Amino acid sequence: MATRSAVHPDSSGFLPLDCAVRAATQGRVLVLEGLEKAERNVLPVLNNLLENREMQLEDGRYLMSAERYDKLLQEHTKEELDAWKIVRVSEDFRVIALGLPVPKYKGNPLDPPLRSRFQARDIYYLPFKDQLELLYTAGPNIAAEQVSQLLSLATTLCSQESSSLGLPDFPMDSLVPALQMLNVFPMLSSQQLIQRLYPYSSILGKDGRTAVEGVLGRFELLDGRQQSAPRTVLSMSLARDSEGHADVTLRITDKDVTFQVPAGSKEPRPPDSRTMFINTPSHTQLIADMMLSHMVKDICLIGAKGCGKSMIARQFAEMLGYSTESVMLYQDMTARDLLQQRYTLPNGDTAWRPSPLVTAAIEGKLLLLDGIHRVNLGTLAVLSRLLHDRELDLYDGTRLLRWDRYQTLKQQLQLTDQQLQERSIFSIHPSFRVLALAEPPVVGASNGASSSRGQQWLGPELLTMFLYHTVSPLAKAEEISLIQGLTPNVPKEAAEQLLHLTHTLRETNDPTAQSLASSLSTRQLLRICRRLSQYPEENVTHAVNKACLSRFLPTLARASLQKTLTNCSIQDTQSLTENAHDHSCMVKDGVLTIGSVSTPVYNPNEKMKVPDVLFYDNPQGVGKNKIVDRFLHLLNRPREYLQLHRDTTVQTLTLQPSVRDGIIMYEDSPLVKAVKLGHILLIDEADKAPTNVTCILKTLVESGEMILADGRRIVSDPREAKGRTNIITMHPDFRMIVLANRPGFPFLGNDFFGALGDIFSCHAVDNPKPQAELAMLKQYGPNVPDAILQKLVAAFGELRSMADQGTITYPYSTREVVNIVKHLQAWELKGEAEKRKTTEKERLPVLRIKNESGKYPDEGLAKVVRNVFDFDSYNKDTREVLFEALQKHGIPIGAKPGSVNLAKELPLPEVKMMGYWTVNQGGNARQKLLCPTESRPIDIKGPVFLRVQGYPCNRQESRALSFSEEKTHWQIPMNEVNIICDVTTKDDTLYVATCNPVSLYATKECGETIHCMELYDVFPRTISGVWQPFVTIAALGSPLDGQVVLHEEQSNTVLHLDLVTGAVRRLILSQDSDQPSARASSWWSSKEQQESYKMCRDFAHKNWILFFKENGNQLEVLDVLEGQVHSISLPINLKSVFLVAEDRWLLLESNTNKKFLLTKPVHMAAEDSGVCQLHSINEDSVSSGQGASSEEVCLPQMLSCDQLPNENLSAALDQKIASPNRILADTGSFARVIVGFPELMSPNEVYSFKRPADLSEMTAGSSGAHTFLRGGLRTGAAKRDNCVSLLSANQVVRALPPSKVPLKEVYPKGVTPPMTAAYLEVTDLNSKKVKYIPVPRSMTVSPYTNWLSKISESDVLIAGLGSGGVVTVDMGGYVRLWETGLDSLQRSLMEWRNMIGSEDGRPIQITVQRDSGLDVTAPKHGKIDPSNAPHVGGNQWAGGTGGRDTAGLGGKGGPYRLDAGHKVFQVSQAEKDAVPEEVRRAAREMAEKAFKERLKEIDMSEYDAATYERFSSAVRRQVQSLRIILDNLQAKGKERQWLKNQALGELDDAKIIDGLTGEKAIYKRRGELDPEPGSPQQKPKRLRVLVDVSGSMYRFNGVDGRLERSMEAVCMVMEALENYEQKFKYDIVGHSGDGYDIELVRADKVPKNNKQRLKVLKTMHAHAQFCMSGDYTLEGTQASIAELAREEADEHFVVVLSDANLERYGIRPERFAQALTSDPQVNAFAIFIGSLGDQAERLQKTLPAGRSFVAMDTKEIPQILQQIFTSTMLSSA
Repeated sequence: MATRSAVHPDSSGFLPLDCAVRAATQGRVLVLEGLEKAERNVLPVLNNLLENREMQLEDGRYLMSAERYDKLLQEHTKEELDAWKIVRVSEDFRVIALGLPVPKYKGNPLDPPLRSRFQARDIYYLPFKDQLELLYTAGPNIAAEQVSQLLSLATTLCSQESSSLGLPDFPMDSLVPALQMLNVFPMLSSQQLIQRLYPYSSILGKDGRTAVEGVLGRFELLDGRQQSAPRTVLSMSLARDSEGHADVTLRITDKDVTFQVPAGSKEPRPPDSRTMFINTPSHTQLIADMMLSHMVKDICLIGAKGCGKSMIARQFAEMLGYSTESVMLYQDMTARDLLQQRYTLPNGDTAWRPSPLVTAAIEGKLLLLDGIHRVNLGTLAVLSRLLHDRELDLYDGTRLLRWDRYQTLKQQLQLTDQQLQERSIFSIHPSFRVLALAEPPVVGASNGASSSRGQQWLGPELLTMFLYHTVSPLAKAEEISLIQGLTPNVPKEAAEQLLHLTHTLRETNDPTAQSLASSLSTRQLLRICRRLSQYPEENVTHAVNKACLSRFLPTLARASLQKTLTNCSIQDTQSLTENAHDHSCMVKDGVLTIGSVSTPVYNPNEKMKVPDVLFYDNPQGVGKNKIVDRFLHLLNRPREYLQLHRDTTVQTLTLQPSVRDGIIMYEDSPLVKAVKLGHILLIDEADKAPTNVTCILKTLVESGEMILADGRRIVSDPREAKGRTNIITMHPDFRMIVLANRPGFPFLGNDFFGALGDIFSCHAVDNPKPQAELAMLKQYGPNVPDAILQKLVAAFGELRSMADQGTITYPYSTREVVNIVKHLQAWELKGEAEKRKTTEKERLPVLRIKNESGKYPDEGLAKVVRNVFDFDSYNKDTREVLFEALQKHGIPIGAKPGSVNLAKELPLPEVKMMGYWTVNQGGNARQKLLCPTESRPIDIKGPVFLRVQGYPCNRQESRALSFSEEKTHWQIPMNEVNIICDVTTKDDTLYVATCNPVSLYATKECGETIHCMELYDVFPRTISGVWQPFVTIAALGSPLDGQVVLHEEQSNTVLHLDLVTGAVRRLILSQDSDQPSARASSWWSSKEQQESYKMCRDFAHKNWILFFKENGNQLEVLDVLEGQVHSISLPINLKSVFLVAEDRWLLLESNTNKKFLLTKPVHMAAEDSGVCQLHSINEDSVSSGQGASSEEVCLPQMLSCDQLPNENLSAALDQKIASPNRILADTGSFARVIVGFPELMSPNEVYSFKRPADLSEMTAGSSGAHTFLRGGLRTGAAKRDNCVSLLSANQVVRALPPSKVPLKEVYPKGVTPPMTAAYLEVTDLNSKKVKYIPVPRSMTVSPYTNWLSKISESDVLIAGLGSGGVVTVDMGGYVRLWETGLDSLQRSLMEWRNMIGSEDGRPIQITVQRDSGLDVTAPKHGKIDPSNAPHVGGNQWAGGTGGRDTAGLGGKGGPYRLDAGHKVFQVSQAEKDAVPEEVRRAAREMAEKAFKERLKEIDMSEYDAATYERFSSAVRRQVQSLRIILDNLQAKGKERQWLKNQALGELDDAKIIDGLTGEKAIYKRRGELDPEPGSPQQKPKRLRVLVDVSGSMYRFNGVDGRLERSMEAVCMVMEALENYEQKFKYDIVGHSGDGYDIELVRADKVPKNNKQRLKVLKTMHAHAQFCMSGDYTLEGTQASIAELAREEADEHFVVVLSDANLERYGIRPERFAQALTSDPQVNAFAIFIGSLGDQAERLQKTLPAGRSFVAMDTKEIPQILQQIFTSTMLSSA
């Protein structure tokens, strides 16, 4: 039975009976201490004993009250009563219970039945006068006035008023020791003294501190403001006169004071003798202060983690010659673990083993209690008697007494020590002291033990137990000297940068920065410096990022870290060269070398524990476990493996108790084995275990010490182990590797890193980089096509980044991709698998799957990825997100093999020979003209360097759900006022130019980024101001790759741009072009057509370009490489120029449209001013033979500069032919082929595919964007003809407006053609077909419609691609790549169908080989069934399946196979899909009906519902992702604890005896504990959304939709927080020119349904429309923060949604920044949702890091809110 006189929280099973029985029978006083800590159901057992003095005991005895017993004794003898086991309760028996009043303090309230059996006495503090008397005696040398001031302060702080302020009671008891200290040191300042008794600066918030300082000032105790005098310990020596004491001499400024303190048994050390301890001024002072406190009382050191508490404690102990006994405290530690443990003797009896705490008390050691902030308050209460009275009752009846009481007792009873010990009475050694270590209490946290943020553990009860000293973080200078003392070789500059950064982070009041600083504790800094001194080439950024695990920080914290790094001017020098290192692994002569580091390979004893693993050596590995296994495999080190989970306990980490034959045996856990044998301990999933458990590892790692449950102890120093029993010495090779998932969302583990990160060297293992992952997948799936692997890598990369942002909850890892690839690889190898033949003997069932065609079924990628994604198939929103991401990267999940949408092909008209072109070389001078040329160098201005910005390219694969000609599309990040004016391609790079403002975009066909150069600063502004530039681009070739020439048509400005460096040079071609003509008003508004300059860029890849002026008579040839311009003067005025070859150009004269051919020498050398010749061309039609009639003259729109390959030419003309040729397109024909042109001088035949109607005669009036924009009609010809020839595919492709397309032929009758921007007319000369491919309409179109119409007649521009196919860019900036060639389309369609997988209806046959147990009689053909019905089995019919003896399929013993055409086994996909229509209709109707009912219920019109739906649907997915995040926040809150008295779980060693007696409920397991009654309710988080409803929101809504975005954001917040009222209390307030507190949603009246929510949105809209102008952002922010700070809440958030329009009202960003950070309790954030130009970005740069966001899209807001919520989780973890 247990023996306890105090009741503990874990005493539910054991009743304090033994002492109760003893007290009752022997007439003593039973003292029950700590009544408020007992659970409700424990004490009622005593009720009867208290009331009637009766009680039935478990061993059969019965306690009976004295009077009844005496009555019985008159009738019976004592022997009879003893035989009946009746025991008399003495009349003198009394019970005194001690407890705290519970509503004020923490604990359980008294049970009413129990309470009614006691009488109450309130024990208050001593009256002021008596207390003063007492204190005067304690400090006779102190001025009486000072004593009374101290006492007045204490009394004030214990009053009712102060507790209503939330101030904990002042520890009155500690005043006596305080005065004893003052007595020795009268010069000690009172304020410092009070800080030791009542460390108010650590336990109170700002208000509390001011209150206390007010009281201090009132009693004139604020004397610590002046610099306190430096104190140092001068010398230590053992005191001669009293044993166990030492004399300590302290020097305070210049006075020496000597006093006596308790000391240990070893020789004291002089202060500076330890090598590893670097003395810093603050530590010296702290140790001196501790000596002083040590004189009178136990001490507690409070300091942040990693600031050196344990080191100071050890140094202190060594100075005093103490042996230390350290006890690591953890959260579910019980009072028993602290004092005694149960164990069994070899014969099966149970006995008690004293804990280190008890041995320390008896032997007079210094007890280090590490982590009293973690442990449950009830558990610490056990210590209060030990600390206050130095007395302790143990469970086995042993009593520990204070030294002097023990001596008195010894004398009174005249007993020896031996005899007293036999009676279980021991003395506590006089030098025994307790030194507790703790982390600072979290100010304002609830004092619930389970709050994840740490707790306000320092309550009134604990205040009385210790004197408190704070270990302040080191000052910068001290830290530098410490680091240089411990790591002398560290590079000086690096160390200084590191400290500068750390102190910058520590000094800010931003919680995020402070949490970052906590992972850069002194301990971690020392580790970084040790590493830097070994590897000086490592850079600081890398080290800091590793220490903070920046890769896994929430986005806010990461941004804040990066900003601080940049502010501290720490550059990341290595990031560029990082990838260049190739770390190769090699093992040679027993030495392993990785990169530049080598180490000898280990020679283990246990080979079986060395991991061996399939590992592909890529740049980065697969996962954490694989990397570690590979590492250990290379090192040849054996490992022990320990997997943690949420119910791991300290016990399971160290030892597993089990009962064998009634004796408890302890099995060593892997941890203990690894320590013993020097193996590597691999701890997996460390974040799943509660942090209080993993904290046990801390002592092991730091001090190499640990106490196990069976009393053994691990030590690292072999010298300490000498001569002691029960010691395990740590093997020198023991190492620990811990694997944990990153903290926070979505793993929701415990913050292992936050608690213990600074003990380990941290490495973040990220998912492999795309190319590494690709290389790895290639090794898993060598036969899988590359294209598929690339799609997988891209898609999973995107899913991971979505998981990081919280859009989806599950983090898809490399493991899943590997599984998909393995699966695909298996199918690729399917044919090679050898089919196993089973012999007659084995007859094992073997399963083979086949389909009818005899092949293994063909599984497509889209089917295989469902292996991973079917988990999510029932969550509609997740499924949509996933499918969208997969389809974006071209994985056609959800597509059917039949959905192929290729354009309809129409036949081309017959090809006709139309006439001849003859080049005149005749004699007369008119026909052969010489053209003089002159050359001059180009004048270059510049370069200027502009910024080349990179934007992510959000490329979407277009063939996700159906197969069409379109391959991919993406959008250029342009403004909506931008106008696209040119597109060109070079190899696989696309260049797009826009004007208004002029900018250039470049991107690779499958690149990740879009590069952009904005040129609006370069283009000369003209006088008139309305000049609108129009630019064309020419991409240069090798060696100038990546450079382009940009030409502006009016001003003839030629720029040379380098997109790599951002250099811009202006090339000046002619002397006169610098002055723009005064007439150059604008080409889009002038009445007369203005002559512009044109650029011919067909040979730009050869680095020369031709310029001419319309109606001019000069050609300028620019040679970019040589820097020369050649001008050629012509005798004719030009209309257009076509470069048909490098040395032959076709010119059109402007008025007559007559054609000329200009030939020039190929090389224009300067000295040989080569003469260019001009030949006129005669066009003869077939009919007349003379000059062509005027309407026959063709005006080429496009003329190829190269010829069709011969086989294409033959195919086009349907005759075998080989000849030079050119392909030409004009408005009257689909295509023309000119055979023999331009090389042959004989007449060239012109073949034409004539159009039914000339394009130029069709009206372009109501086409394209113009129906869409109601703009004016087009005037004049468009600038771009949009026609390209694809010679290899034998195609001509042009973009036409819908009005010029024969839609009636393309679409069947009754089908409305889709809204399109244009149609691509593909004329295929091979198949003689023409098809019209619709180009989807652009989402947005620039408002400058009139201008657009000048550029192209349809809304797209088109260019040919180097890879075959064309690219179109529509006016909204959407780039689409099209595949037009027939062969390539067929190839792609095959690949696409393979990816989907054949869903053919072919049946799958399953063959199971087994013995059916039926004998085979003689084979026969069997009867033939006249109706040929299918038969399965049965030995009768012919042509059955699976039978025996008869002919059929898949049976046994039949004579031959006979297939009667029956399906063997099948369920087709089509059947599953075919849900009858009426069922679907019924489901639809049901949903509609329910919707209407709901509307009726909340009385909302359908129009309103539709309006609301518009906002709601826009944010539906975001609401979903926000709710997922909130759920997770909620799940995190519930801690688990031990539930005792369970019928299953782990053996509770407190219940061993009960177990031996057959009791069932002797187990304990982890479960969720209901909150203790009386513990404070968890407060909700408080959120305020401050929205901008000012006039500017309404005014600029048209520009960037800011008001709508703001309304969507509000809608999202309202929908997402619905039903989370207990978690989040929110309100929404608006601000505008009318004021800063326009109420939209009240916290106590949040909208419950769509109607109420719509009303809020309508209010916002109406207010913005009608309010006064003005801006109250600043006042609104300040007012909201102040108001929220006054409310009680778990956390406070203010989110300000505003447009960045502050400058206009003269509000400086610094003031806004100040407003946001005005109260550290309130986390305030700004989200800018509208911005003119780059206002928002500029603002963001000036605001504090991580406090502001720019969201130009509502989709970003939930991610931002999620970052906001999770960031504070980080800062508070």
